[in-house]
Amino acid sequence: MKYSIIVPVYNRPDEVQELLESLTQQTLQDFEVIIVEDGSQKPCREVCESYASRLDLHYYNKENSGPGQSRNFGAERARGEWFIVLDSDVVLPQDYLAAADAALCVKEGQHVPKCDAWGGPDAAHPDFTPIQKAISYAMTSFFTTGGIRGGKGAKLDKFYPRSYNMGVRDTVWRELGGFSKMRFGEDIDFSYRIVEAGHPTRLLTDAWVWHKRRTDLKKFFRQVYNSGIARINLTKRHPGTLKAVHLLPTVFTLGVILLTTLSAASLLTAVFVSAPCSRNCLILGLTALAPVALYALIIFADSALKNRSLRVGLLSIPAAFTQLMGYGLGFIQAWWRRCVKGKDEFSAFDKTFYK
Repeated sequence: MKYSIIVPVYNRPDEVQELLESLTQQTLQDFEVIIVEDGSQKPCREVCESYASRLDLHYYNKENSGPGQSRNFGAERARGEWFIVLDSDVVLPQDYLAAADAALCVKEGQHVPKCDAWGGPDAAHPDFTPIQKAISYAMTSFFTTGGIRGGKGAKLDKFYPRSYNMGVRDTVWRELGGFSKMRFGEDIDFSYRIVEAGHPTRLLTDAWVWHKRRTDLKKFFRQVYNSGIARINLTKRHPGTLKAVHLLPTVFTLGVILLTTLSAASLLTAVFVSAPCSRNCLILGLTALAPVALYALIIFADSALKNRSLRVGLLSIPAAFTQLMGYGLGFIQAWWRRCVKGKDEFSAFDKTFYK
């Protein structure tokens, strides 16, 4: 058995069905599937049973403990040489495993860099809803995340796989103990520990997945807000990993708040003062909004062209602001609680994460 595909699931039976269907269509069949039900109220047992005759499928139901610990639960029961971790909201193209296998295998006369862990990009499926495409754009665009999430052509000195599409050698997983008990950012924490232990990682650009992500902006905000919190927690666990790019959402957030406050104050002042001063306040108010409006225009134009849809372009504006400001606000909250007030990771967010 070469590959063990491990999928934690929480209340998503419909998504699991789409993922399992895509697994039945893989051109490479040397794999098992381990579904770990993480205390769901809407279990996917019946869905899994319907695929039992078509896949080497193992279904487990356990008490809720979060995705990281559920992945560890699955890994303890896995038999493959490689453990592939997927989120339940991904769908695989039929050559996904074949592409990963081709990149990892050493062929005669060919040099393949050593690899102990890998990750692949994600993309929006043509059938995704407009808001899903907009959210996907916000998570992968150069103008929002800098394109650092693993798109084609990404040039990175070190690649840190994410758990929506991540492969780890079984020996490395067992050596490092898998995922920690972090509630968010546990996949980056694992990747940091893999690299810190001296194990090489790679980006496999051809082993990509369709990733649904969140289905509305409210859920998306909560996701990126938690990611902002996780960044401070990761910095505390792994000193020196905080980079300038991680600060950009916070700078953006503070900048938008400052500019919109200045604009609102200027426009309100323009209403209540004399004509000469009113004109100057009006100009100041409109000028303060110009950078925000220009950024929104760039997002609209870029997304509309890439998605070939004006609607997706328009939806990408609130999605981009949600992505950056949600992350920025979470980062600020975590910085205040952990760095200023000195709380530890678990007590600082016991009501948010650790229940």
